[in-house]
Amino acid sequence: MTTPTSGPATGDGAPDRPATGRPATGPTRTTGVTPARTTRAPRPADRPLRALRAPEANRSNALPAGAWWLWALGLATAASRTTNPLLLGLLVGVAGYVVAARRTDAPWARSYGAFIRIGLFVVGVRLVFSVLLGSPVPGTHPLFTLPEVPLPDWAQGVRIGGRVTAEQLVFSLYDGAKLAALLICVGAANSLANPARLLKSLPGALYEAGVAVVVAMTFAPNMVADVARLRTARRLRGRPTGGVAAVLQIGLPVLEGALERSVAVAASMDARGYGRTAEVPPAVRRATNALTLGGLLGVCAGTYGLLSAQGAVYGLPLLIAGLVAAAAGLRLGSARSVRTRYRPDRWGARAWLVAGSGGVVAVAMIWAGGVDPEALHPGVVPLTAPVLPLWPAAAVLVGLLPALVAPVPPPVGAGSKTRPSPEEDQ
Repeated sequence: MTTPTSGPATGDGAPDRPATGRPATGPTRTTGVTPARTTRAPRPADRPLRALRAPEANRSNALPAGAWWLWALGLATAASRTTNPLLLGLLVGVAGYVVAARRTDAPWARSYGAFIRIGLFVVGVRLVFSVLLGSPVPGTHPLFTLPEVPLPDWAQGVRIGGRVTAEQLVFSLYDGAKLAALLICVGAANSLANPARLLKSLPGALYEAGVAVVVAMTFAPNMVADVARLRTARRLRGRPTGGVAAVLQIGLPVLEGALERSVAVAASMDARGYGRTAEVPPAVRRATNALTLGGLLGVCAGTYGLLSAQGAVYGLPLLIAGLVAAAAGLRLGSARSVRTRYRPDRWGARAWLVAGSGGVVAVAMIWAGGVDPEALHPGVVPLTAPVLPLWPAAAVLVGLLPALVAPVPPPVGAGSKTRPSPEEDQ
């Protein structure tokens, strides 16, 4: 009795396909090759979502450092225009969320926590000075009284000790919180922007000064990383990591590593022809110096006018004139530089969105200060609770845009095994 099959038998008596009539999924006896599994093509509805999704950061799509700095300076400008603690807290929260979402594991990316501690220290110092030295703000809610030190007649208007009121402390808290928020916003730029990429974006006229700034900015984070690495190595070997003796034993390798990095940087700069300049006429050199110096002074004065409430009228025109003069001076000064740029940073749509979001926050806060100044500066006499203004708060939330459009950094330890990270490819 024979068993019926659905097809002709092969030479060894086995059928060439299953009896059920379905195609085989395993290797066949004739070819021994597994048929490739077909992948589902993305639906048309999924393609726009993939286009809007932020890609993974690499050396070709990493944001320019200038975009991060413009975004952070926009938030800092907004923080300088208000003393409302709710808006200041919202600005700090926006900056912190973007840093948490888009910072890498580079040494400078760990500086954000230090800026937060510095901001809290500034608030504490402002409160202590207010308690010890007094405040011109009158108050009707006394909290306690300190012994007052008598001062000579020539020190009129200054006192040490005396009565401390609730209005005085609240005013000092608002003032210190404004400065702390400004520092934290600047710290966000230090955590997100690569100093080496920022140096590449500088014009040729500022390259020498930019090198000094970059070396100063990267020395401390690298030294902190070396200290952490050496302490971990000593802990694994069972050696003490605290005390004067441990500090002295760790300090020598740290200084040795800093010296080796300095020598390596100097050798690489010499190999790339650093310091070589082209000859320019004396008239062009004098015009460059005048335009650059005058433009930078105009930028400083205009920025101060924008940050202060009294100079809002002349601040913007002076800032624009200073930027134009400085750009012309830097353009002329770049003729002395004979260096070339390797892989220059390109400002794409994502970079403009990041920089523009900070500008939107700054412009909206400046405009709100002219329309409704009481909402941005809550009063302390009489003492009232601050209220969160809705549309300035909505404008601050625009600063969250970099957390959505900026390229996503690779996970810690994942980028070094496959390809260089944006920070390492310099």
